[in-house]
Amino acid sequence: MFGIRLDNAKPSAVMIKSPMLVVELVPDKQAKKEGDAIQAIMDKVDNAEKITWSQQMKKSVMLYPEKDDDGTITDVSYADAIFHFVAVGWKVIFSLVPPPHYGGGFPAFLVALAFIGGVTLIVAEVAGLMGCVMMLKPGVTAITFVAIGTSIPDTFASRIAAQNERYADEAVGNVTGSNSVNVFLGLGLPWVIASIYY
Repeated sequence: MFGIRLDNAKPSAVMIKSPMLVVELVPDKQAKKEGDAIQAIMDKVDNAEKITWSQQMKKSVMLYPEKDDDGTITDVSYADAIFHFVAVGWKVIFSLVPPPHYGGGFPAFLVALAFIGGVTLIVAEVAGLMGCVMMLKPGVTAITFVAIGTSIPDTFASRIAAQNERYADEAVGNVTGSNSVNVFLGLGLPWVIASIYY
């Protein structure tokens, strides 16, 4: 068995007869930081799972400073306040989605899917009215207003994913996944339903 002995701060390999080996593990600073970040995310998930429906609704109308992952408190900016007061109606409506821990998340999935369908219907109607007022063909309206309106949320999601990730893999996955769903499900499902119907 080999061991390391320090003589005058110079390491040298010598034979030792003891069956014991002492190993000191020194954590890497980057690995420790990533581990702490993962633990903070898991704590947030655990806290989010315990939220009740009434707490979720109260949180949707509240505007308060937020605590960063590093522990620093960021005050509410004017842009955040304006955006909150413009979108507070939508926040209250979407707070009606059941919390994720109710029923294993299945009721939240169904209600969120219904809300997405409702918002899609609203976007289509508003775009149709705008196209009618501006005397545009429905196809032109679809590839301008509707396409921009449905792509902007994906753009913001990709931006946030690119900022939070080291290699921006999630941003690329979000873009390709979103386009795949739009092409294969958004076009394929209506065509299948129409072909079955007719």
